[in-house]
Amino acid sequence: MRWITHIEGGPKRVNHAAVAVGHKIYSFGGYCTGESSKEYTSIDVHVLNTTTFRWIKHPVSNFPYLENDDILPYKRYGHTAVVYKDKIYIWGGRNDQTSCAVLFCFDTLYHCWTAPPTTGEIPLARDGHTACVWKHYMYIFGGFEEETDTFAKSVHVLDLETMHWRYIHTVGSEPAVRDFHSAVVLNDRMYIFGGRGTESRHSLYVPGKEIYCDELWYLDLHTHMWHNPITTGNRPIGRRSHSAFVYNGKMYIFGGYNAIKLEHYNDLYEYDPVTSEWSLMKPQGESPCNRRRQACIVVGDRVFLFGGTSPVCSGMQPYNMDEELTDHSDMYILDFEPSLKTLCVITVNDYKLDISNLPQSLKAEIENMFAPNKITISRPSNSAG
Repeated sequence: MRWITHIEGGPKRVNHAAVAVGHKIYSFGGYCTGESSKEYTSIDVHVLNTTTFRWIKHPVSNFPYLENDDILPYKRYGHTAVVYKDKIYIWGGRNDQTSCAVLFCFDTLYHCWTAPPTTGEIPLARDGHTACVWKHYMYIFGGFEEETDTFAKSVHVLDLETMHWRYIHTVGSEPAVRDFHSAVVLNDRMYIFGGRGTESRHSLYVPGKEIYCDELWYLDLHTHMWHNPITTGNRPIGRRSHSAFVYNGKMYIFGGYNAIKLEHYNDLYEYDPVTSEWSLMKPQGESPCNRRRQACIVVGDRVFLFGGTSPVCSGMQPYNMDEELTDHSDMYILDFEPSLKTLCVITVNDYKLDISNLPQSLKAEIENMFAPNKITISRPSNSAG
């Protein structure tokens, strides 16, 4: 396991949502310093070719015969993206004016948006929730509901074949209300970790009364029963705005933020569902700096981490809420099984070895692995949240 490269110049984004379709990663929305989060401009789409490590900003449109801007989602943060049958479904999220409960679909073949009509018990608009696909169902959990001004712990499911929503009546003790947690599907279970909760029994958000749970929960997707498994090992500190992903039957947690401890993280934890054990991982190579609100997407044996925000201060020292944050346009790649070729390319770059006699295709490969992208122009630091 090794961080194999660090490439700057990608999309500078915070609280974006991303998924992989084949060898491409699609990243939707989010914000960065200097951009208005109040305007109803259409959401932007950035696409990463994970073979060449090059980003493009994708021009998108609706179908030519549809001249209705309502099928173009407005730019937002705190939304979710899932993929089903080469189509990407965006749900929830907000700008600084309002949150959204409309389902949007991005077709990766035709590069166009639609807004599929849905029926049933449509969830209230929210942000900071999670969405996971199991079979042909999209499961929504938690988040912050604008209409009720409360954190949620409800589970909703959308049938992606019929576009019918259902509220799920779960069984057993359930996890507390929360937003900006993580969720992954593994072995027919939806695992929930972390997030920001509240001490208020009415689920209202009260500044300074936040709770950061370090317990692991899972929902059995066959029975809809909640379980709170006993875990062993080195358990992560409770946090929000972290990333979770699955590789080779195990769940991984990276980064995040704890407002009680005033700490940002760049640690990587592994959870083995067979042994129910947590382990702190120590990958080789240059690690990303401490951050939150990034995206981590698995393609093959690699994890592509990009974006997010960090305090200007370095290391694990406590973060002052009045301190500036800096938004990232970087990308780090974690390779679980780096090949001999990859390790040789890293060595060539580290020691600045002469590559003039190498085949042109190999020289291009080496350049792409380390050369900056050209998506982002530098902007000032971010002093907000």
